Amino acid sequence: MDKDEKKEYFLSVYRHSLAHIMAKAVMEIFGKENVQIAIGPQIDDGFYYDFMLPRAITTDDYKTIEDKMRDILKRREDWICKEVSKAEALEIFKGQKYKEELIVDLPEDERITVYYTGDDFVDLCRGPHIENSQELMNTAFKVKSASGSYWRGDEKNDQLQRIYMYAFPSKQELKEHLDFVKEAMERDHKKIGPEQELFMFDESAPGMPYWLPRGFKMYNAILEFWRDLHERHGYQEILAPVLNHKRLWETSGHWGHYKENMFLITTANVDEETDEEVIDTDVQYAVKPMNCPNAINVYKNGLHSYKELPIRYSETQVIHRREKSGELNGLFRVQMFHQDDDHTFLTEEMIEDEIGDIMDIAKYIYETFGLTYAAELSTRPDDFMGAPELWDEAEASLKRILDKKYGEGGYEINEGDGAFYGPKIDLKMKDCIGREWQMGTIQLDFQLPLNFDLRYVAADGSQKRPVMIHRAIFGSFERFIGILIENFKGVFPFWMSPYQVGVVPIRPEHNGYAKEIVEILKDAGVRVEADYSDENMKTKIKGFKKYKEPYILILGDKEAEERTVSVNVRGNKQMNGVPLDAFVELCRKQIKEHSLELIDSYEG
Repeated sequence: MDKDEKKEYFLSVYRHSLAHIMAKAVMEIFGKENVQIAIGPQIDDGFYYDFMLPRAITTDDYKTIEDKMRDILKRREDWICKEVSKAEALEIFKGQKYKEELIVDLPEDERITVYYTGDDFVDLCRGPHIENSQELMNTAFKVKSASGSYWRGDEKNDQLQRIYMYAFPSKQELKEHLDFVKEAMERDHKKIGPEQELFMFDESAPGMPYWLPRGFKMYNAILEFWRDLHERHGYQEILAPVLNHKRLWETSGHWGHYKENMFLITTANVDEETDEEVIDTDVQYAVKPMNCPNAINVYKNGLHSYKELPIRYSETQVIHRREKSGELNGLFRVQMFHQDDDHTFLTEEMIEDEIGDIMDIAKYIYETFGLTYAAELSTRPDDFMGAPELWDEAEASLKRILDKKYGEGGYEINEGDGAFYGPKIDLKMKDCIGREWQMGTIQLDFQLPLNFDLRYVAADGSQKRPVMIHRAIFGSFERFIGILIENFKGVFPFWMSPYQVGVVPIRPEHNGYAKEIVEILKDAGVRVEADYSDENMKTKIKGFKKYKEPYILILGDKEAEERTVSVNVRGNKQMNGVPLDAFVELCRKQIKEHSLELIDSYEG
């Protein structure tokens, strides 16, 4: 066990042990007879415990719980592990309904252990745990939050209260983590997005974002960047239906492997005799959760020669996937999104070069946004479709590619996490505060071409079956933009800002020059807005600053006379007397280069 593994082991033992301490504290605070305890596992930054309590936990209770835990630790109680029979365990936890249920569900030959903390608290647990509470004296912990939870995650069961707690080996490590959490909260896209009027949600369409005018401008700027890059790499964009008959999904395998995540459509007919509407309970259609079967339909529209391959069909059409309401999370976890999909049809000999090119595209895209990434190979899952030998061949191909690009051991292997139709390379990105996101994916598929009987005419005139690559770099525009909002903290690079320039005429007589500038900037491809109202200059500037616009042009007598602009640069810098033509070129340069840094100085 190396140093990091030892630290992780001790963290898990300490956090799990602290969960017992919290359960004991809650029982002492509310009275043992008034508390039902459920489960309390460790998690990445601490632990949680689920309870049935006589009243709701409030923030006023947090300090009381923390103080009671510290009081318990000062008792320096021994921890005793005992192995018991199922009957003994049921007797020990008599009256504790959730523990009783867990015990009853255990196999008859299961080894059952309980841990005593002092003489007055016992918990059902496999362990391991500490030997004495004094081992936890120097740990630092703090209640994070309290929320509702369902017993065993089933909404049909009792609703419990879950108390989350941060826990770290030292006060310094806890402080560092709390600073990280504070920074993450300040970057929260669910806060910044509405503040800057980028997107919204409505209860009539849960998990389905509305892109507001400002946000849609940014969305389209990113889409334009994506389209230009892909066109240069030989991709062809298509547009396919959102709704398809279930026959398509049965052939693709999604009906058998993904149906629970699909929105299904039943049809209604009118009875000719009664003139009443009759619902056909047999599902006929499904809203697409994937683009691949439609790309296959496009491929099948004609007979293809080997000379045409590879054929790359990209699509950014909307797709829908059903999620549990508790799993929805802003733009990160939605039910409607736009995926930067591509489905490439090629020969086996082309696989290595094609995936190499995809990896180069991914590198360029991520670097443009200032993001770093690592590759991970996901292999055959238990619920796979097709012949094992095809899977072995596909996995071997991807391993050779990754070995060549990163060297052996230069990437992670995630056993059993491939798609049901093929293994995949996942691209995991890190943002500016070190969080990791699974975004891009490259999936090698021998199975769907077989299911749909795809063919191409080979050089010898015979018909052969192509290989298919499923590929996305952003993963979804929604999640990717959510990450960008948090990564840039709402302060976007010039080229992707919803509006890039705000124009402020000081007085009404300067509106004419302002309107002329607006038209010149629009002709140059700059997203610009102006405030021609009678408000004073400071109020107008404040309005644009709310949206973190890169440049605000201040126009008065001098600027109109000299055909210059005074520029308030985001970050409170100033560029005065900039010739209009020079400012336009400055904007064009940042758009063309997709610069991350804002030009904040000008020398004539």
